[in-house]
Amino acid sequence: MTQPTADALPQRRPGLYRRFYNWVLHWAYTPYSQPALALMSFAESSFFPIPPDVLLMPMCLGDRTRALRFALLCSVASVLGGMFGYWLGMQFWSAGLDQFCYRYVPGFSPEKFAKIQSLYREWDWVVVFIAGFSPIPYKLFTIAGGVFAIHFPMFVLASAISRSARFFLVAALLRIWGDSIRSFIDKHLGWLSIAFCVLLVAGFYLVKVVLH
Repeated sequence: MTQPTADALPQRRPGLYRRFYNWVLHWAYTPYSQPALALMSFAESSFFPIPPDVLLMPMCLGDRTRALRFALLCSVASVLGGMFGYWLGMQFWSAGLDQFCYRYVPGFSPEKFAKIQSLYREWDWVVVFIAGFSPIPYKLFTIAGGVFAIHFPMFVLASAISRSARFFLVAALLRIWGDSIRSFIDKHLGWLSIAFCVLLVAGFYLVKVVLH
């Protein structure tokens, strides 16, 4: 009995998340890439599940001379989206937004929100800075910032610094080294950002102990 060829075998359809990821990625190769990057960066800060790096990286590789411009666009839109998430949390969390997020938005759960509340009590805006730079879902902390009434100017400042640091780092690496650095970013950016945030928390904790 002959074995079926690879072409004859039924192909497994990609999962829903992967198909959604591929749909987002395809915008990088259209004339609408910059509006798509801005819209996605804005939405990811409050409800969208896929990080804007998915679009930012191929756009930077496609036109390395404008990589920093793309990072700026990504950063501004992300901070505005964070402010929108803050407003949503402040205005609508107790009016049904909580149940909607728990049911439909990836990463939300009552247990995680209780943990975030305790982090905000301990660290306040520092938590926003860490979430904005690290792989932790930023949307959790923007909406929670509004729910727990974090000081808004500090929330915006921490968001602006951390989001810009993240996206400009990615853009600068791609501008300097091009496609050769992309696999390194894919594999290690998360761990590097976590290590940076651990050092940041340790530094703030040391300052807190010294000034206590």
